Amino acid sequence: MDLKNNFTNFSRSEQFITQPETVELHRQKSHLTIGVPKEIAFQETRIGLVPEAVAMLVNNGHSVFIETGAGKSAHFSDHEYSEAGGQIVHSAAEVYQADFIIKVAPPLPTEIEKIKNRTTLFSALNLTGQTDEYFKRLMLKKTTAISYEHIKDRTNSYPVIRSLSEIVGNTSIYIAAEYLCSSDYGKAKSLGGFSGISPAKVVILGAGTVGEFAARAALGMGAEVKIFDNSVYKLRNIQNSINQRLFTSIITQSELTKALLTADVVIGALHSSFDETPLVISEDMVRQMQQGSVIIDVSIVNGGCCETSHLTNHTHPVFKKHGVTHYCVPNISSKIPQTASYALSNFFAPILLKIADEGGIDNYLKTDAGFRKGTYLYNGILTNKYISDLFNISCQDIDLLMFPYH
Repeated sequence: MDLKNNFTNFSRSEQFITQPETVELHRQKSHLTIGVPKEIAFQETRIGLVPEAVAMLVNNGHSVFIETGAGKSAHFSDHEYSEAGGQIVHSAAEVYQADFIIKVAPPLPTEIEKIKNRTTLFSALNLTGQTDEYFKRLMLKKTTAISYEHIKDRTNSYPVIRSLSEIVGNTSIYIAAEYLCSSDYGKAKSLGGFSGISPAKVVILGAGTVGEFAARAALGMGAEVKIFDNSVYKLRNIQNSINQRLFTSIITQSELTKALLTADVVIGALHSSFDETPLVISEDMVRQMQQGSVIIDVSIVNGGCCETSHLTNHTHPVFKKHGVTHYCVPNISSKIPQTASYALSNFFAPILLKIADEGGIDNYLKTDAGFRKGTYLYNGILTNKYISDLFNISCQDIDLLMFPYH
């Protein structure tokens, strides 16, 4: 084996792909028809493919259909997509005739009705907001459905979630700074960075990607940062990544309560793939916090890590409880849709090219075990055990479907 060439091949074109399994060497390249509908989910402003990605796909021989106005909320015009080689269509029904549908939010019932049989769907799953009817509708369409937030790469991490989490972590601090300096919602106080003036105190729950990038942004704005997590490995890793010795602690009630008493900002960034996020901040803890302090509960997408949190939206993002401002918007990255769209597109476009090179979705699923982790329906068959148990729907192991004779 030519190790040098093999490594070069990985570093240039297979950065999202897990270790290949035994497959045929010469695949016939597929021509893909790709549909990008306009998002109709409430306050979903992102789009899965940016114009540059469309150009790359078209230049590789694929057809991309964009519903008119699909990129408007992310500040991409129909003209930009047309110039990139995309075909602008004037109805969602036309878009849903494509073999591959690229969405950000999971399809609503009216959208599922438009999907043709045996379509491959890329979208978020947002499991906490789903019902058994969602899966049964897609199953009737013989859909192959991939949840991009559950796809793994060769390092066993979640590439799409990491990319979006970097954006969310950074943005959460700017949101916190905005409310903290407000006279109505905060303390009319800056995060810090001024000589002779004590900085604001920021407490971050969770030492994952959101926590890391929130810490970077807070430190960059001059704040004092404390990070809590129940993984010593993650706490050690975040200090090494930031290259700075920070206050870090395992989550204990006594230590966390002590930090919350003086906190100006709390970022709830505990992550859970399927299960609800554990509640670590009780209502009594919130009651003891300073008036005008701010909680950004990023974990609200999985139920929240604060007992006093409840879902809000971009129109009405905050509420006060015990004098503490709560920001509990689940799709924070939709606040900066163009940046978030690039993060999604940087993942989708290379994956689509790889699928085409492998001769289609069936062949590609056989080569990439990490990608199979995100596949919860295969030709209408449920393949995710967690979803099966949650909604009492029978399922089959996707590895057995891919390799029935192994």
